[in-house]
Amino acid sequence: MTYQKWVWIAAGLFILGMLLSFMMPTGVSNVLAKDLAPLRELAEILKPFKISTAVFIFFKNVTTLIFSFIFSPLLCLLPILSLMVNGWLLSYVATLVVKEKSLLFLLAAVLPHGIFEFPAIVMGEGAALSFGIAAMSALIFPGKRGELVPNLKRNAKYLLIACAFLIPAAIIETYITPLLVR
Repeated sequence: MTYQKWVWIAAGLFILGMLLSFMMPTGVSNVLAKDLAPLRELAEILKPFKISTAVFIFFKNVTTLIFSFIFSPLLCLLPILSLMVNGWLLSYVATLVVKEKSLLFLLAAVLPHGIFEFPAIVMGEGAALSFGIAAMSALIFPGKRGELVPNLKRNAKYLLIACAFLIPAAIIETYITPLLVR
């Protein structure tokens, strides 16, 4: 399967995660809201307009993609989970923000850096899915082993491109988004 198809699958899993957020019962929502408290605390620690914040955001996102890629041969569980949880979390938090603030506030908070970050996540996780399936295929079907190294090289290139997209995303999230959501 081509890399582009894996990107579409990754985008579908991300969207599925978003849809699952809308179907969640209210009682579960209330319980999970309490579990999001550490995210609010982290947001308080990460101050805007500081290079340390941009570096933290960048390395957090890159680390997630790299771990997902490395562990993707384990039934692709990490890339699938990462995509669905990111989609779910985006949708869940977006719903809360729209209720508390407004749709315009949400768009100002998400779109500027999201233009880079969401494609990077989908691209990187698409590469992880492609590599994970190739690695599992090579393990199960000995005739496919010769395809593994070229697949690894190709998908590592896509992973690096995805990581490069995370640089402007982290900078925009640190220096521009705070100006828009004041």
